[in-house]
Amino acid sequence: MPKKYSGFTLIELLVVIGILGILLAIVLIAINPAAQFAQANNTARTNDVNTILNAVHQYAADHKGVLPTGIPATTAVEIKKVAGGADICGPLSPDYVSLFPVDPDTKYIPTVSNGVAVPDCTVDYITGYFIVKDAGGRITVSAPGAETVRGVTPVIQVTR
Repeated sequence: MPKKYSGFTLIELLVVIGILGILLAIVLIAINPAAQFAQANNTARTNDVNTILNAVHQYAADHKGVLPTGIPATTAVEIKKVAGGADICGPLSPDYVSLFPVDPDTKYIPTVSNGVAVPDCTVDYITGYFIVKDAGGRITVSAPGAETVRGVTPVIQVTR
């Protein structure tokens, strides 16, 4: 009497592995990790822009309407502590914002580590965010580095 073997054949295992591979590919396409990371970065930019603008307005409220020095009029300038920048980190940090926010994709100069908010305003920094005061005294903070998600590049800008 021959022995009866139990288990799966090689063909059955290969078919199941193939089906699982196809399902995994479908899930990865549906989730689209690149779009998820871009959306997360844009959300961080929106939060950062609001944080900076809130800090500027809290500073102005505490100083009888006087804005931090360095905010330009009519032309938006990048918030940074290098030539030609709007260096507003010093007046705002740490009283109004504990760590000064930076764009998630900004290429920093060597004195500031990548991806980390500015902890010390005395060192050179580049935020990737822009600020301007219009003729009516309203402040606009913007994040021009917004990433395209599903064919749309959002405008991340807040004016108050």
